[in-house]
Amino acid sequence: MSHFDEDDAFASAAQTSLSARAMAARPQPYLDDLNPAQRAAVEALDGPVLMLAGAGTGKTKALTTRIAHLLNVGKARPNEILAVTFTNKAARGMKDRVARLLGQTVEGMPWLGTFHAICVKLLRRHAELVGLKSNFTILDTDDQVRLLKQLVLAADIDEKRWPPRQLAGHIDHWKNRAWTPDKVPAAEASAFNQRGVELYAQYQARLKELNAVDFGDLLLHVLTIFQTHKDVLAQYQRWFRYILVDEYQDTNVAQYLWLRLLAQSHRNICCVGDDDQSIYGWRGAEVGNILRFEKDFPGATVIRLEQNYRSTPHILSAASGVIRANAGRLGKELWTEEQDGEKVRLIGHWDGEEEARWIGEELEAMQGGTRGMRPMSLDESAILVRASHQMRAFEDRFLTIGLPYRVIGGPRFYERLEIRDAMAYFRVAVSPDDDLAFERIMNTPKRGAGDKAQQVIQRTARESGVSLLEGARLAVSADMLSGKAKGQIGTLCQQFDRWHDLVRRPDQSHIELAEMILDESGYTGMWQNDKTPEAPGRLENLKELVKALEQFENLQGFLEHVALIMDNEQEEGGPKVSIMTLHAAKGLEFPAVFLPGWEDGLFPSQRSMDESGLKGLEEERRLAYVGITRAEEACTISFAANRRVYGQWQSALPSRFIDELPEAHVEVLTPPGLYGGGFGAAGMAASAAPQIMGMEGSDLHDRASRADVYNSPGWRRLQSRATERGMSQPRETRNQVIDLDAVSAFTEGDRVFHQKFGYGLIAAIEGDKLEIAFDKAGTKKVVAKFIVSADAADDVPF
Repeated sequence: MSHFDEDDAFASAAQTSLSARAMAARPQPYLDDLNPAQRAAVEALDGPVLMLAGAGTGKTKALTTRIAHLLNVGKARPNEILAVTFTNKAARGMKDRVARLLGQTVEGMPWLGTFHAICVKLLRRHAELVGLKSNFTILDTDDQVRLLKQLVLAADIDEKRWPPRQLAGHIDHWKNRAWTPDKVPAAEASAFNQRGVELYAQYQARLKELNAVDFGDLLLHVLTIFQTHKDVLAQYQRWFRYILVDEYQDTNVAQYLWLRLLAQSHRNICCVGDDDQSIYGWRGAEVGNILRFEKDFPGATVIRLEQNYRSTPHILSAASGVIRANAGRLGKELWTEEQDGEKVRLIGHWDGEEEARWIGEELEAMQGGTRGMRPMSLDESAILVRASHQMRAFEDRFLTIGLPYRVIGGPRFYERLEIRDAMAYFRVAVSPDDDLAFERIMNTPKRGAGDKAQQVIQRTARESGVSLLEGARLAVSADMLSGKAKGQIGTLCQQFDRWHDLVRRPDQSHIELAEMILDESGYTGMWQNDKTPEAPGRLENLKELVKALEQFENLQGFLEHVALIMDNEQEEGGPKVSIMTLHAAKGLEFPAVFLPGWEDGLFPSQRSMDESGLKGLEEERRLAYVGITRAEEACTISFAANRRVYGQWQSALPSRFIDELPEAHVEVLTPPGLYGGGFGAAGMAASAAPQIMGMEGSDLHDRASRADVYNSPGWRRLQSRATERGMSQPRETRNQVIDLDAVSAFTEGDRVFHQKFGYGLIAAIEGDKLEIAFDKAGTKKVVAKFIVSADAADDVPF
């Protein structure tokens, strides 16, 4: 066991009288800049304190001032303060701010850092207590998966059905819950084909043999030491006289237990957090940790920071109205001294593409000042989406109109791994000589074509002067490949032959062909069988890629479009609008925020609700609260009446969170009729809408998407009529052969209706193909059989 110089470490414990009183008499100018709640949180130094800090209320300022105050009044020396953050950046920023407050460099704060950084120091001091040496190695994720793969193969488990990454996910979950192999509950025994707990024990034993740990072990081992060696725990309880924790709502069970053990003696623990911003349940965070703080530490002081310095009153009221619907919260009410400003804007759109067009136009208009607001640079604006696949529509639109943008927290849509793989398949199907594309996906998914097999194929192609695809075919026929590679590479060559033939057939839908390629190649199945947290998002992105194809006449046209827009790299520097997910936006703020896609199933996420029920719904609502409170001056929420889901257009219902927005703080921009009635603030337009009977065509186009008529007999009759005419399959409007001899039932200038695109006027007729200028969707060419006259649509009673 490592030796402690307790005379040095704890000397100040006896120096709390004269010296402390002398230091307390020092000037404290840093307190003058605090509001009453912040000052109360800073000065409540002894005993348990919960600083319940709402969004934009200056919690970092209060936390760092509290550290400075502890040092300035002599309550603790720098090495007696344990201050825990979640990121290294936050730790560095905290130390810098404390130094500025005190007007001097703060030396000797070794225990200010992340959970992992602090636990590394502790574990190196006491490694022998858990069977390790102090020079242990910390494995990264790839090393961890590689080691687990060895164990899975040794256990004779099919790694295709039971991927090692899935096992790594289970083990990480168990460690977040502070479960060693012997403590994993019986309810988890069925994990990983009934073998998960057994393999977990083998994995831990193998790590010990290697003198290695993974990131989960850093906390778990220290927790084990504290629970089994009371003398060590007592030493650190005396050493860490004051404990401060940032973002307490994001702690998992292991972190919670570790903190509670350290604080249970002196109880001088101050936790700072916001239960309304707990949005990381999917990676182990437990909002219950902050909700039961007063139960864990009886007599705790709870101080609410509610004065917001970021957003306008309308924005704060809208956010408060939404989060108030959550039952699992401690409760607080944000307020500000700022002027009212703009109300939160709410607008519905016909489809996702119209939503992207409208936001692009708004961003351009805001640069010059609009609706009385000050001009805003693109750098001051952000688009926050629930799922990464939503970014594609905005990226395509912004690239088309030349609007600079940046994607925060990930690559741009067409640069994502799964999208580049899928595009490589499409490229080879269109052009079999595309060696770069074939090389990329030759062994993706795994076909047994390792480095040696790929070298054989490349050499054969080079010596024969043919493409890699043809070289693979020659290598298979000449028995130059063996085992799994021979059969599967041969099958892939045959598949590309057939796909290439289908590309050239004019009656083949390129959308169906794209889906066929991804399915038959096994690429979609590869991600369906992948159990990592990223896999569902990758599958959604692939669906979004297929959706993008409907804007083009064929596969080649789509590939040319992507190549051109990706080649049109935006210049470095200059203002850009930020696009990111809501999860990535936490901790950030922007003068103007757009929140698109507020539809049930998308937001709140259907998957979250299916997997976690009410708990999942409440976390989704907290995510909505986080999104709204990122806005300083302007917040716009939008939704669409139609989204393409699993290759089919579906009517979308507005998010239930819209119903929770307080009407007094919302300005509805949606034209009268779209989503009228029954959906919160969106329904405010309903009273101004005309009655359905006898309304004009454009109004029916809007009203046709109304959520409150989806189940009406008239709407079902309209859907039935559309299905009979083929309108339920808009993909068939692509790649159709024009029948020049057909006599159209329409004439130029006729007003018509299409289920996806809405109402429009016929601009030109070529056989059975119509060029229509749609009111909402722009000019498009559509086969006549998918169109009904406006009068026919108007005749349907609702």
